[in-house]
Order: sequence, then C-alpha cells, then structure tokens
Amino acid sequence: MADIRPMNFGEILDGSLVMYRRHFGLFLKLAVVVLAVPVLLFVYFGARWQSAFIAPTPNPGALLLLFPLAILYYLASLVLTAGTVRIISDAYLGRVPQLQDALALGLSKLWALVAVGLGKGVILFLCTIAVGVVIAALAAMAKSVGAVGVLLLIAAGVAGVWLVAYVLCGYGVTTPVVVLEELGSSFDSFRRSWELTRGFRGKVFGLGVVAFLLFNVLPTWVLQAPAALARLTMPGVSIALAALATIVPVILAPAIAAVITLMYYDLRVRREAFDLQVLGQRLGIV
Repeated sequence: MADIRPMNFGEILDGSLVMYRRHFGLFLKLAVVVLAVPVLLFVYFGARWQSAFIAPTPNPGALLLLFPLAILYYLASLVLTAGTVRIISDAYLGRVPQLQDALALGLSKLWALVAVGLGKGVILFLCTIAVGVVIAALAAMAKSVGAVGVLLLIAAGVAGVWLVAYVLCGYGVTTPVVVLEELGSSFDSFRRSWELTRGFRGKVFGLGVVAFLLFNVLPTWVLQAPAALARLTMPGVSIALAALATIVPVILAPAIAAVITLMYYDLRVRREAFDLQVLGQRLGIV
C-alpha cells in the first residue's frame, strides 16, 4: 500500500507517468470501451466528409453532424476520467484495479460531472463577456487618448487572460472532488475546489499546461502536420494520419486524468493530512 505524501511539480508528473505505464493495459481497455464508438464515428465522418470540411464554403450539413458526435465524445470522456480516478485510487490502496469498478464509478458520476462541466462553461462564459466588455470600452477610449489607451488595452487583454486562467485553476480539481467526495450537491465541488487550490493555483496552472501539451497537443500536431501536407498528393495517407491524430490523444487521455488526480491528492495532503483510510472510506473499500 503506497504512502500518500506531498509531491512537488516533477513528482506529480513522474508519478502520473509511472501510474499510466504500470496500468497501461487497463487504461487502454477503459479508453477502448468508453471511447471506441465516438472515435470511430469521428474517423468515419471525417473521412467521408473531408472535402466538405476543407472546402472554401464548408457544407453546413456535414458540420451539424459533428455536434451530436462532440456531445457523445464529451460524455464518454467524463466516464473515462472518472474511471481513471477509480483505477488510481485502487492502486493507492494496494488493490488490483478492475475494469468493471472503473466503469461503474464513471457511469454513476456521469450526470454530476455533466452538471459541473456546464457550470464551468457558464462561469467562463460570464468571465469572457466581462473581459470583452472592458476591452471594448478601452478600445473605444484608445482612439481618443492615443498611446496611453493602447497600453491600457494591452494591459486589459493580459489581465483578462490572467482572470480566465485563474478561474480555471481555481476549479481545476472539481472532477476528482465529485468522484471521490460525498457532496450535498455536485455544485458544492466548485467551493471545495476553490478552497483546495487556494495558494497553489500557479502549480495547478503549470501542471495543467504541461500535461495538456505533452499528452494532447504535441501528439496531435506531430500527426496532423504530415496529414495536412499529404492531403492533396496522398489522400489515403492523409486520412490514416488524421485517424491516428484522433486515436493517439484518446490513448493518452488517462495520463492527463492521472495528473489531475495526483494533483488533487497532493492538495488534500497539504491542507488536510489526507490519508489512505479516508480514501478507502470515500470509495467504500475500507
């Protein structure tokens, strides 16, 4: 049984990679079971309607098909994330993680995670609107005050980006809070996450950016770039590379969830001396 202790930036990333490698087979099974249908549909419609998406005037009908697929993929990704939290938690307790346990927990927490996701979307939308109003007002003022107005506009843009990032970091561990804690309402996870991340939002931001770049952006770019180059001369190769660009981030998705989960444990250890006994009680294991 592992000892949960405070971890620094590098230890969280390293621990996530170790956990991902150690349980790669189980993570892969979970990803395949949960995401196989939406990913295959994306690949199929992407290949079928590729010309409609890259045309100067995209086909609206083809674009509309992506909307229900995106919703299906989002729901499946929530189940994957919650299941990943269960696998990591079982590993910390010294139990052998089971696919059925991960799926059961993911499905049981699905609608709570959907509600939290919608809540985050509303909060970020309101923040973006507020920042947009301020920038628009400063842009109008900049025309009359010259260089000073431009400097204020730039400062407002930087402050707006900082505000959105700060809010995102404050709510960065809502998912493991929903999955692992008993809450009166799923929306209580916002207050809980805000309290846990207080004083550590810079660390949350850094971990989130690095994990997203390593496990999503870079693998996608590495495959999408040659796919774009081969689109006109070798359409078959382009489709294959584009399909890989969709599949590889799916395979790596549990690694991002592992980073978020270990970050949550780290915050709880630092603030509450969180231990395995508490973790086991939350999952109904001990």
